[in-house]
Amino acid sequence: MRRADRLIKLVHFMRSRHRAITAQQIADEFSICTRTVYRDIQDLMDSGTPIVGEAGVGYMIDKQFYLPPITFDADELEAIGLGISMVRQWTDEKFAQKANEAFAKIQAVLPANLQGELQQITAYAIPSRPVLPWSVSFSDLREFIRKQQKIHINYIDEKEKTTSRDVRPLSLFFFSPVWVLATWCEKRQDFRNFRIDRIQSLTGLDEFFKDEEGKDLNTLILRETGAPLCDFNK
Repeated sequence: MRRADRLIKLVHFMRSRHRAITAQQIADEFSICTRTVYRDIQDLMDSGTPIVGEAGVGYMIDKQFYLPPITFDADELEAIGLGISMVRQWTDEKFAQKANEAFAKIQAVLPANLQGELQQITAYAIPSRPVLPWSVSFSDLREFIRKQQKIHINYIDEKEKTTSRDVRPLSLFFFSPVWVLATWCEKRQDFRNFRIDRIQSLTGLDEFFKDEEGKDLNTLILRETGAPLCDFNK
């Protein structure tokens, strides 16, 4: 990998992480030595990239920092096109519209020699089963998760039993054709998953939460997969 390409990928890698990341973790990700990591980080900082931290502790990047538009190769466009297709097919109209807008922005900045690649995508996401109807808003759920706002839900389980819960919404997971809301349940004091097609109603509460060890998404992912969230997101 060219060094210039690695520096760009390093910035994207750091922006995708919610916590400080060590030089060793970066070295493992890019198959380089820590000495090279220190040099790359210093060069990025010298060029004005807003990175804070130090060797032996960890590094973080200002999430408001954006790189200028870059180009994509054919396979990267293929991956982006497939992801957009999945959003169109398996989420709601509001999120699908955002996917269309993102696609238009990508198309607008592509050089002429790559414009044709968007018309030659070979992989698509087509529903193999009927999309399950929802009574609640998919986009509202995403917003509650993003804002870390507690919600109250009324839920019907597989035995047709109705329950009401106050939960911390942590993430949405897709198991075709089912979307599942992963939460920390205040009633059970444990993690609970709820199929969103079985949520009858939801209301945002006037209470917000912060990541709390033992109750956060990282703990849930570690419990379910045996791997930390940073590995899960790779």
